[in-house]
Amino acid sequence: MDSQKEALQRIISTLANKNDEIQNFIDTLNQTLKGVQENSSNILSELDEEFDSLYSILDEVKESMINSIKQEQARKSQELQSQLSQCNNALENSEELLEFAARSLDIKEPEEFSKAARQIKDRVTMASAFRLSLKPKVSDSMTHLMVDFSQERQILQTLKFLPVPKAPEIDPVECLVADNSVTVAWRMPEEDNKIDHFILEYRKTNFDGLPRVKDERCWEITDNIKGTEYTLSGLKFDSKYMNFRVRACNKAVAGEYSDPVTLETKALNFSLDNSSSHLNLRVEDTCVEWDPTGGKGQESKIKGKENKGSGTPSPKRTSIGSRPPAVRGSRDRFTGESYTVLGDTAIESGQHYWEVKAQKDCKSYSVGVAYKTLGKFDQLGKTNTSWCIHVNNWLQNTFAAKHNNKVKALDVTVPERIGVFCDFDGGQLSFYDANSKQLLYSFKTKFTQPVLPGFMVWCGGLSLNTGMQVPSAVRTLQKSENGMTGSASSLNNITQ
Repeated sequence: MDSQKEALQRIISTLANKNDEIQNFIDTLNQTLKGVQENSSNILSELDEEFDSLYSILDEVKESMINSIKQEQARKSQELQSQLSQCNNALENSEELLEFAARSLDIKEPEEFSKAARQIKDRVTMASAFRLSLKPKVSDSMTHLMVDFSQERQILQTLKFLPVPKAPEIDPVECLVADNSVTVAWRMPEEDNKIDHFILEYRKTNFDGLPRVKDERCWEITDNIKGTEYTLSGLKFDSKYMNFRVRACNKAVAGEYSDPVTLETKALNFSLDNSSSHLNLRVEDTCVEWDPTGGKGQESKIKGKENKGSGTPSPKRTSIGSRPPAVRGSRDRFTGESYTVLGDTAIESGQHYWEVKAQKDCKSYSVGVAYKTLGKFDQLGKTNTSWCIHVNNWLQNTFAAKHNNKVKALDVTVPERIGVFCDFDGGQLSFYDANSKQLLYSFKTKFTQPVLPGFMVWCGGLSLNTGMQVPSAVRTLQKSENGMTGSASSLNNITQ
């Protein structure tokens, strides 16, 4: 009976997964159908715009040519009109002179005849008719403005859709996920020397396999990539996977997307647990700041209520907002001088990494891990259930590793950012300079319970960076870090 139930449960699970896949595919098909309709309308609009632009260019060219013909006509007409006017004036003067010469032939007196003959000779010498060029200055030909659009007509007749680049192919083997960066590599199915650039699109998801249409983030775009490889760096890995797709573009058109590829980008993400933080700490997700007024105000109200009435003490912390009462076995808010806040996500296995940055004016702070059983009066590193490194900038500067109320002074410079590496299964907690990846200190132990990231702050603040992979440099150092220095052995090899 039990085996049949198990078999049936497996069948139900398989059917549910298959139904989920089919529903996702249906959503994809509907989205694709919608995209075909929208893209077709867009393409038709663009086609109208292109032809309208072409018509406009032809109208402009036609208008320009018409103006050239009219200008040439006006120039030639003006030249010929001027020449014609000159010829008419010359002809009129010449006819008058001819008439005067004909009348002079009838003069009988020799002196008058001689005088008339001299006048006629002088006027003939000066006559414009003899200085005229009897050749038109311009021709009537307009053939130099003739057009032949046979080539252009052939070009227009060969108008066709642009060649679209083929979809690239992403090579998962060549893709690399490391150091909160993703390198995506692809290739073209065939050589295409018309490719101008590529467009890479990516989005975060918690689903393996093909991208889903519903309940997913929008694609983020990186444009104008000239090569066939691109690295996205400085990412926060706050999801299990990332989807990637790429398309090729020539000077005018983009091709189809490649088949999407899903790469795993899982890392530890946690926030600070405000419900258990000390009242003197102001907590917001991944930031914590010392607030000297927070605890006093709340504690005075609580003490006032406890001292009133019949003398029966009121339940502790009843004034803390809407926080549910503590369950047996759980820890209440940190109090006293334990200015502590823990992360809200327990580490139960695997290797994890996060970074911490202190404000410049922070007087004292600790960074480490602790079991959930850490008492509300306990300070990090002063019990056998917590491990940390402690920075003190008050009165005298100290930098030390702490565990089980034992202190090991660290003779290294306090870095700007501290990287925390927790290997739960390997029983190792290491601290690094987050910039140089220099090892600051390592604890060797055996974790017998899940651990929570822990932080203590006094007079200042800390900010966290989570969603980080274990850096490659840290992984490399961990392989060779088993030989710890003798000076560090006093806090190492402690089993809990």
